[in-house]
Amino acid sequence: MIKPIELVIFDCDGVLVDSERIAARVQVALGAELGWPLTEDEVVDRFIGRSHAAIHEQVAAQLGPDTAAVWSERFEQLHREAVDAELAPVDGLPEALDALTLPTCVASSGSHDKMRHTLGRTGLYDRFAGRIYSASEVSRGKPAPDLFLHAAQQMGVDPEACVVVEDSQPGVHAARAAGMRSFGYSGGLTSAERLDGRDTIVFHDMRELPNLIAERRVGQAPVVKD
Repeated sequence: MIKPIELVIFDCDGVLVDSERIAARVQVALGAELGWPLTEDEVVDRFIGRSHAAIHEQVAAQLGPDTAAVWSERFEQLHREAVDAELAPVDGLPEALDALTLPTCVASSGSHDKMRHTLGRTGLYDRFAGRIYSASEVSRGKPAPDLFLHAAQQMGVDPEACVVVEDSQPGVHAARAAGMRSFGYSGGLTSAERLDGRDTIVFHDMRELPNLIAERRVGQAPVVKD
């Protein structure tokens, strides 16, 4: 018998705030500008859900450390400008949060500064203040389980009693590695096929989340898919 759900752990980018489309657009533009042409699908596969350090390593391996430093600096500038101009919460997210009764927290590959900015711009920061965890706090980012295990420990909840809401393949892999059930949000850039797998429920509309969690809250066996 699996443990009842006690904590919902949200990713930030693409789950709380609709920022992954902005990030992908900026990464594609930077690749064209700096000598590594990438399609949006390639950006999703390589970068989405991964930490700043992991992305920097990939760019450095492809273009060298000096260009990687320029890439990182330009990304921070262009991403911040676009966030200030157009960022909004993920469609249906405020309603989903209003309907949830379980404790929640955030565990993101992004830095605390980035989350203060994006969550602050969308009016979501106060909903999670004091319960926000970053990959900068652990030694390994997603798809390793470290960040989710850290969040569960800080919240005082057993990993088996946690569920993770993710929109990236590294994120759902991290949840599985942590021994947590997950809900894969396919309403963003990552396809349902990339999110599907063991202990994962894939859904497309954020408004569905409270009912999906409620249906699985009390000791129900996880959905296992090949």
